[in-house]
Amino acid sequence: MPFKNFNIWRGKLPHWRADEVTYFVTFRHTRPLDDAERYLLYQSLIRPDGKQLDLMIMVVLPERTDIMFSVREAPTGLPFELSDVIEKAKTKAGKKIIKKTGERFPPLYGESYDRLVRDDGELQERYDEILASPVDLELCEDPGDFETLYVANAPS
Repeated sequence: MPFKNFNIWRGKLPHWRADEVTYFVTFRHTRPLDDAERYLLYQSLIRPDGKQLDLMIMVVLPERTDIMFSVREAPTGLPFELSDVIEKAKTKAGKKIIKKTGERFPPLYGESYDRLVRDDGELQERYDEILASPVDLELCEDPGDFETLYVANAPS
């Protein structure tokens, strides 16, 4: 499947970018986050929704965070760089967490794994995995009861 304006750049991990695609992003936490810390991270990640990102689904679990979204166009006419948006949100939440805990470093790894969702089958599979993850990890009995699960819309 060809992607529009496809390019690759590399940090520790390879990062693929293209226009008009859905991304799956995940990152681990350096330690399990408690409920208040998860909510701080959730609030920071949901803030760009509708401005820089269009979130489809997101969950902040104790040991990792998973998100699916598309990137909006910046005023320059180019898409926002997703790593700038995600990393800024992580940095903001990390600063709040270390202020509360007194830790030296935030409990979030610096780089996120991101992936272009390649087809409708993968979109549905990733979506279902994110939706089911709080129940699968026995954090709740119903995904709707999990405070740091955000569901904007299901794949069509």
